[in-house]
Amino acid sequence: MKLATSFAMVTAISVAVAIGKANDQPALRNPPNILLAIADDWGFGHASAYGCKWTNTPAFDRVAREGLLFTHAYTPNAKCAPSRACLLTGRNSWQLEAACNHICFFPPKFKTYAEALSEHGYFVGKTTKGWGPGVANDESGKPRLMAGRGFDARKAEPPTSGIGNSDYAANFADFLKAAPTGKPWCFWYGSIEPHRAYEYGSGVAKGGKQLSDIERVPSYWPDNETVRNDVLDYGFEVEHFDRHLGRMLELIEQRGELDNTLVVVTSDHGMPFPRAKGNAYEASNHVPLAMMWKGRIHSPGRTIDDYISFVDLAPTFLESAGLAWSDSGMQPTVGRSLSNIFDSNKGGRVDSARDHVLIGQERHDVGRPHDWGYPIRGIVKNDKLYLQNFEPSRWPACNPETGYLNCDGGPTKTVVLNMRMEQGQYWQFCFGKRPSEELYNLESDPECVHNLDNPELRKQLREQMTAELKAQQDPRMFGQGHIFEEYPYAEAGLRGFYERYMRGEKLQAGWVNPTDFAAKPLEDETVAK
Repeated sequence: MKLATSFAMVTAISVAVAIGKANDQPALRNPPNILLAIADDWGFGHASAYGCKWTNTPAFDRVAREGLLFTHAYTPNAKCAPSRACLLTGRNSWQLEAACNHICFFPPKFKTYAEALSEHGYFVGKTTKGWGPGVANDESGKPRLMAGRGFDARKAEPPTSGIGNSDYAANFADFLKAAPTGKPWCFWYGSIEPHRAYEYGSGVAKGGKQLSDIERVPSYWPDNETVRNDVLDYGFEVEHFDRHLGRMLELIEQRGELDNTLVVVTSDHGMPFPRAKGNAYEASNHVPLAMMWKGRIHSPGRTIDDYISFVDLAPTFLESAGLAWSDSGMQPTVGRSLSNIFDSNKGGRVDSARDHVLIGQERHDVGRPHDWGYPIRGIVKNDKLYLQNFEPSRWPACNPETGYLNCDGGPTKTVVLNMRMEQGQYWQFCFGKRPSEELYNLESDPECVHNLDNPELRKQLREQMTAELKAQQDPRMFGQGHIFEEYPYAEAGLRGFYERYMRGEKLQAGWVNPTDFAAKPLEDETVAK
């Protein structure tokens, strides 16, 4: 579809909207700009808008206050590359072939919303981290602009040694200067914070925080000074992401474009701590989410309790831009546009059909024999979490003797590993083997430490999950789960990590600490009940 045709379609849709909606909101006359701000490893609840007392996020809070704050937003897969793949394509990770895995070769057949908008009249760009890590080339072998053209020239002195030197907001300013007049734009702000590593003690020393600011340490970690400092250092990096978001909002406002800009602020998954990122618990897949579109969202300031999945974002963006999914060239989506929530004046539960989300994973990082993954499927419905672990004999965070490579190294991980012999309950929660099924009441047990013995509820949730996964053609539902483990790891130097390491080859796994490696394979000591 050529540019003129795209805008003719948008104009027609805008007229229909203006005629069909009898309310006091301004009619949509122009395709909106779209700003997606996605943090790297920022967990749900860790923003002042959610009541967190140790992380101050005025920019996120503004988006929530002048738009919508979501309390039940989830990524389908709690690892960077597969999570971002879901957001970009509108498809669950088990529908993305190799892109279900971390550090994969992204299949050319799956177009992203950014590529589709670029083809239909939008000026599209990004800064720093888009999709990845992995390799994404088109059919001719040329690198794809998965989230848009890069704007990365501007650098700034970081406030800590653990924070990157990208001046995200200045890069966004360069993008805005390059944007053609009168053309809508779409920008992906992809920070690398609060991904590890952190400067230990920076939350207190440079962020003005106190260890007592943390009201509760999760029961699956020891509550001590080291862990509290680690959490505050993470919180300080969340604030760095938020400061740049605030500068971006000011730039849009100065251009007089804020009323017609859809702003979406979220994270790819939970915090980079044991039992969070890389798992399938509440701390893993539950993400912060706020949206603002001053000229379009009704009754701003609402809190929305509907269950939202990342697969809903691409359909929202395309519909907002006036681009039909059938004209986008994208593969079919299971996501649903959030426009009905934008149009509503209600808070709490708006759409009764949005009562659950599906989650799961296949292979994340290497570190098990044969580069195997840890396959999980799950459903979160009405504050209940059901998980099916398909290979419970495997180590969830990868093998101990190869450093538990699916958990980033850091002070909290080190503390938990060092306490294994004396206070092994923390190690068991974070790294021990798990049963084939898990069920949790998230309202009373958000930390997911009490596996419920409720056969009837397990059966209900399992059957619904399985039926939906079959309808989505999930290979694992048809006895074909092995294909996910046959897709090659894109980083050739790390393929066969387990076998090579056990043969004595000196391999570098820079995202964990040398002390994370167990001296020898551990016995299958325990399985969580």
